[in-house]
Amino acid sequence: MGKDDVIESGAGGGEFAAKDYTDPPPAPLIDAAELGSWSLYRAVIAEFIATLLFLYITVATVIGYKHQTDASASGADAACGGVGVLGIAWAFGGMIFVLVYCTAGISGGHINPAVTFGLFLARKVSLVRALLYIVAQCLGAICGVGLVKAFQSAYFDRYGGGANSLASGYSRGTGLGAEIIGFAVFMVHLATIPVTGTGINPARSLGAAVIYNKDKPWDDHWIFWVGPLVGAAIAAFYHQYILRAGAIKALGSFRSNA
Repeated sequence: MGKDDVIESGAGGGEFAAKDYTDPPPAPLIDAAELGSWSLYRAVIAEFIATLLFLYITVATVIGYKHQTDASASGADAACGGVGVLGIAWAFGGMIFVLVYCTAGISGGHINPAVTFGLFLARKVSLVRALLYIVAQCLGAICGVGLVKAFQSAYFDRYGGGANSLASGYSRGTGLGAEIIGFAVFMVHLATIPVTGTGINPARSLGAAVIYNKDKPWDDHWIFWVGPLVGAAIAAFYHQYILRAGAIKALGSFRSNA
């Protein structure tokens, strides 16, 4: 994609000027040459490691919180209220902040199949890269939860393995809506932890479900894929056809009035 020429007419009948910057060209749908590039595999490894660390820290936080707030706990555990829902939200949001900062220059810092899917729809990554990223993210999530189970085997099954499931009293439509609205990770975790446990990241939901492997997390597992992917598609459309179009129009209007 070269310079975007704005063809809307200004107040005086003239056309707005073109942007003074260029957008990167859209990624090809299939880029076979990319498979021979080390930078692709380095990025895939970065996504795997980042998702592994994300799941390890966040699922361990959730299990630790459930253990510390267990009504049947005694001794030191009974006296500790745990990190609370606010602490869980900080764990998820903080880990995303740190991991995206560390991997943005390598892979773009997706760490989420829904993010990769949205960027693919926006033509920011090729199909080849998107598929490899999603596979790496899912494998990283499974390995991350596997590490939690290895180090906290006594509490893993007892407290649900950090797996997402639809809470009793909420319909599937409510759960799906909670997952679609995934625009602000910190605030969304605060709002939707009581509803679905907050998936938002399909890899996070898949990793916990695979390792925990009990019926309930699988019953409505589709919600934790469909919701974030629909939200990502909406975000991609909003960015490409509303935010960018509005910015171009505003720039042209500013220049015409200068």
